[in-house]
Amino acid sequence: MLLPLLASVIPTAHGATSDEIREQIDELEAQSDELSAQMAALEAQISDNMSEMQQVVEQKYVIDQQVNLLYAQIENINQRLSAYAVLIADKQEQLDAAQARVEELNEKNRERIRAMEENGTVSYWSVLFRANSFSDLLDRINMIQEIAAADQRRLEQMREAAEQVLSAREELEAERDQMAETRASLESAQAELAEKRAAADEMLDSLRARHEEFLKMLEQAEDAEDELLQQIAEQEAEYDAAKDREYLEWLARQPKPESNASSYGTGGDGTWLPPLDFIYVVSPFGMRLHPILGYYRMHRGVDLDADQGDPIYASRSGVVTVAESDSESGNYVVINHGGGYSSGYMHMTYYVVSKGDYVLAGQIIGYVGSTGLSTGPHLHFSVYYNGEAVNPMDYISG
Repeated sequence: MLLPLLASVIPTAHGATSDEIREQIDELEAQSDELSAQMAALEAQISDNMSEMQQVVEQKYVIDQQVNLLYAQIENINQRLSAYAVLIADKQEQLDAAQARVEELNEKNRERIRAMEENGTVSYWSVLFRANSFSDLLDRINMIQEIAAADQRRLEQMREAAEQVLSAREELEAERDQMAETRASLESAQAELAEKRAAADEMLDSLRARHEEFLKMLEQAEDAEDELLQQIAEQEAEYDAAKDREYLEWLARQPKPESNASSYGTGGDGTWLPPLDFIYVVSPFGMRLHPILGYYRMHRGVDLDADQGDPIYASRSGVVTVAESDSESGNYVVINHGGGYSSGYMHMTYYVVSKGDYVLAGQIIGYVGSTGLSTGPHLHFSVYYNGEAVNPMDYISG
């Protein structure tokens, strides 16, 4: 999506015009803007992806906490099951003892009945009629009552033992069923949490992969941007060279002045024009005591006397490279004339050109003022050759 931006870039043909080069520069800058927008979108996607990753990590943390709590519950259930196992074993012993007691009572009852059968009939009437005397009858009645009471006690004991066995069994079964339900519930919760954790892990892996993809795309975009900026810098150099070439070609076609020769200097090819209608130097080029700062420093131009609002002319044709304002120079303009030459015009009331404009010699570029570090209306005029300040009066005075 990003690299095809560079495919449309066409190398500058040798001898291309400045307008053609500017079109290519504009195209490259448009591609750079588009690439910057794509990079901003990628960075926004990376940020959103990181936020989503953070949310998933937090969700996974909550799940892990739930798993830890569930593990603690399972451990608690296991300990309770162990305790129930001990209780069940103890109740089983009680159940076995109760069953043994029932068997014992049954056995004693059977023994008594066998003994009575061996001695004769166990009929209540037969016991009464076999009495030899009234005293014997009373003894037999007491014996029958004692036997009946003993039978009743044994039967009651047998019923109590049976009820204890039944109650113990029901209690054990209820506890067993409850523990089974609890274990089943925990196992279900454990399975559900395992699914949630797996889903979170899968989502996190997907987000990590997407993050890596975004980073690779951003790296490609940064490489593409570096290449575009390099090409723009090369095209800008080609543009400056074309402007210099076109200026020299234009200059060669211009007729040499035949009059007012005193208005032209002797610098270079004799094509510098005075920047004002009237030239009167009030502060020359060189070291001077600064009128405001109060110490000596290099004066890299000349101050020309002028009235507020007088027009300022381009001393030579060229391209405006600076049209701005600062605290020292005030409103000022710098023009690149090609061939290593440039000129500066400072302390303007305002300027009427913009950076990148191509101006002709003698064209109005602004008006005299006293902006910046200035004691009154005047024009500070400078000439530079290969970046070094030279005396302007070598170029604008004969």
